Amino acid sequence: MYVILLGLPGAGKGTQAARLTRAIGLAHITTGELFRENIRLGTALGKKARPYVEKGLLVPDEITIDMLLERVSQRDCEAGYILDGFPRNLEQARVLDEALVQQGKAIDRVAYIKVPTEELVRRLAGRWSCPRCGEVYQESNRPPKVAGICDNCGAELYQREDDRPEVVRTRLEVNLAQLEQLLGYYRQTGKLVEVDGEGDVETIGGELTAALSS
Repeated sequence: MYVILLGLPGAGKGTQAARLTRAIGLAHITTGELFRENIRLGTALGKKARPYVEKGLLVPDEITIDMLLERVSQRDCEAGYILDGFPRNLEQARVLDEALVQQGKAIDRVAYIKVPTEELVRRLAGRWSCPRCGEVYQESNRPPKVAGICDNCGAELYQREDDRPEVVRTRLEVNLAQLEQLLGYYRQTGKLVEVDGEGDVETIGGELTAALSS
């Protein structure tokens, strides 16, 4: 099964993708991890992506697509995978579909985790990140065991500039415009399923698993 998880920042895509990975054995692929791993290994694609990542710019679609296709060709993806954070726009969605057709494959399901904007602002504004291992915490839903300290590596947590409330609202508006195009694209294919992203993680996860299995 080849699955895409869609949702605005803070909707819980990463949490649910990790849960699905454990439940049904699909590889979990995020563009952020792809960039970090290729840059760490010094691959040709990593060298191309590095200047954009270091400047906080979006990595060009052609580099991202090439990284993704190389990743999904690996053995752990043979049984299927979950794409988390990709595609980000309509052009990426079209290029991905074209590339998969050439491999005799296709996306099976696209799950949209739907959460109201104000709830997303509340979640994101309380989000703290680890600069060393990348772990993310949330003040009310998933706080660290010791305030301000990462559970995994002991590094001091920080709040990204784009996780501040006024910046979050602007970021959500920008992301929503692209998301609506993606939803329309996948709705036309009949592959889109929507899941209510409010509630506890287990309930949402159960509804998501059921939607993907339908």
